[in-house]
Amino acid sequence: MNWRYLLDSFHGRIGRQTFWIAMGIVAVTNAVACYVAQQIQGDQLNAVVDLAFTYPEFAIAVKRANDRDLPLWLIAVFFGASVLLDLFMVLGWGGTDQQPSTLSFVVALPFSIVGIGLLVELGFRRGTLGPNRHGPDPLTGT
Repeated sequence: MNWRYLLDSFHGRIGRQTFWIAMGIVAVTNAVACYVAQQIQGDQLNAVVDLAFTYPEFAIAVKRANDRDLPLWLIAVFFGASVLLDLFMVLGWGGTDQQPSTLSFVVALPFSIVGIGLLVELGFRRGTLGPNRHGPDPLTGT
C-alpha cells in the first residue's frame, strides 16, 4: 500500500478494502492524538489536532468517491462541515459537551446524517465497473 499516495493525493481510485484499512488507521491515530490533546489543553487543542487529520481523511474519501464516480462537491460539503465544527471549538463558539451551542447543533445534525450516508456509499457500495474518468478499476486494473 502506497501511504503517500493514499494520504496526499486527490486523483485516482481505491477499492473498499483499501478505503477501510486506510481510514481505520487514520481514524485510530486521530482518536489517540485527539485524546492526548484533550488531556493537555482541552477542547481547543483537540479541535486543532482534528483539523490536522482532515487533509488525509479527505484525500482517502475523494479517491473512494472517484471509484464510485461521485461528485467532489458531496465529499467537500461533508468535510467542510467537519472543519466548521472544529473552527467553532477553536474560536470558543462550540459550547461544551454538556451544553453544546445552538450553532454547533445546527451544523452537527445534518453533518451526522450526511456522514452516515457517505459511510454507506463509500464503505459498502461497489465502485464503478471498469475504467471511469478517474482511472482504471482498482479491482481489475482495467
